[in-house]
Amino acid sequence: MAALRRARLPPSALALVVAEATPGGRVVAMHRGAEPVNPASVMKLVTSAAALDLLGPAWTWRTRVYTDGVLAPDGTLRGHLYLRGGGDPKLVAERLWLLLRRARGLGIARIEGDIVLDRRAFALPPHDPAAFDGEPLRPYNVGPDALLLNYGAQVLTFTPDPAAGVARVHVEPPLAGVAVPGSVPLAEGPCEDWRAALRADWSDARAPRLQGRYPTACGEQVWALAHPQPERWAARVVAGTWAAVGGALAGTVRDGEVPPAATLRLSWPSPPLAEVVRDLNKASQNVMAQHVLLALAWVGGDPDGAPATFEAARATLRRWWTQRLGADVPPPQVDNGAGLSRTARITPVALARLLQWGCAQPWAADWVAALPHLGVDGTLARWPALGVAAQLKSGSLADVQALAGYVLGPAGQRRVVVAVLNHPQAGAGRDALLAAVRWAAQVP
Repeated sequence: MAALRRARLPPSALALVVAEATPGGRVVAMHRGAEPVNPASVMKLVTSAAALDLLGPAWTWRTRVYTDGVLAPDGTLRGHLYLRGGGDPKLVAERLWLLLRRARGLGIARIEGDIVLDRRAFALPPHDPAAFDGEPLRPYNVGPDALLLNYGAQVLTFTPDPAAGVARVHVEPPLAGVAVPGSVPLAEGPCEDWRAALRADWSDARAPRLQGRYPTACGEQVWALAHPQPERWAARVVAGTWAAVGGALAGTVRDGEVPPAATLRLSWPSPPLAEVVRDLNKASQNVMAQHVLLALAWVGGDPDGAPATFEAARATLRRWWTQRLGADVPPPQVDNGAGLSRTARITPVALARLLQWGCAQPWAADWVAALPHLGVDGTLARWPALGVAAQLKSGSLADVQALAGYVLGPAGQRRVVVAVLNHPQAGAGRDALLAAVRWAAQVP
C-alpha cells in the first residue's frame, strides 16, 4: 500500500494473491483476488500450461516440401516446388536456410516452375497489424501465419566502420527484390535515440531509406521490425533464401495449394513445444503464443485435417480448464492467447490456482524453466533482482503492469505470487509489484 501511495495509485488499482505453491495450498495474502483483470502477457501462462498438458513437451509442428513434374539428372525440376506451412512458430531465418539446403540436397538445383506457398493449415480472418495500437511495424503486432518466417520480422544490424565513416547495414533474412541501404553515415556525439537519428522511411517496402546518421558511440545495434508489406513477406524471404542457398528459380514465389498428386519430399519438424514455450515466455513473443494457442484446435484431431481457428482453439482451452481446475475456478476470457488484448480477463485467484496446479504436473520443470528470472534474463533482465529467487512472467500494456509466477520464501519454500495493476497510470506502479514479490519472499 505504501508503494502504491508513492506511485499515486489507489488501492483499487491492484489485485494480489500470494499463496503456497502446492495444489490447494494456503493463501498467505489476498487483495481483490476475485476481480477479473486484464493480465496482459501474463495470459501466456494459461496458453503455455494448456499446450504442455494437452500436446506434451515433445510435440512439434511440421513444414513439408512437395514437388510435382520431373526432376532431371542435371538437377532441373521441371515443375513446381511446394512449401506447406504447418504453423511452426520458430521457422526463423537460419532454420529456413537449413530447410531449403535440405531441398537442394534432394538434387534440386533449378526450378523451372514456381515455388508455391501453401498456408491452408490456418483459417483466420485478415490481420491488421495497426489495429491494436497504430504501430504496424512493431514485431509484437505481427499476426499468425501457417507459414510464419522469422516471426514476420526483418532484422537490421548496424556495425560502425569509423575508417570508412559509415555504419554497415546487414539485413536478415535476405529479401528478394528489396534494396535496403548497405550503409549509413556515422555521427559524433552520445548514443541516445539512434533509431530516430536514422530518419528511416519505410513507406516504400522495396526501397526503404535511411536519411539520417548513426551515432558511432552506439557500437553495434540490432533493429527488428515487421515488414511494411506483410502479405509479400513470405514470398520475398523464400525467394531470397532460395537464392542464398544456391538455388535457381525461373518462375516466381506465389501462394497456392499443394495438388493431391504432388510428391512429399521432406517433412521438417519444429523445435519441441517445451523449447517454444521457453522462448515465448522468456521473450514474451506474441505471435509464438498465438501459434501455440492455435495448435490446441488440433487436439484429438489431425493437424493435416481441418484448418486451425481461434474459435476451435479457445473451445478446447475452455474444456481443458474445467476438466483440470474444476468448475469452481472461473475460466479466463482468452482472446489470442498472447495477452495483446483489451478484452482478455482472468481473476488473480484463478491464475494462482493454475500456478499451484501447474507446478505439480509432469511437465512442470519445462513450464517453470520458461519463466524469466527476476533481474537475470528475458523480459525481467533489467528489473532489480531484490536479492530474492523469483521466476515470474511479466505483462505490460498502456494501462496494465503485471507479474505472476514463483518466489522462494525464507525457508526455501516455493510460493505463488500474482500481482496485477489495471489503471491508466499502471506503468508508475512497478515498485508496488516488486514490493509484493519482496514481501512474499520474506514473510514467515
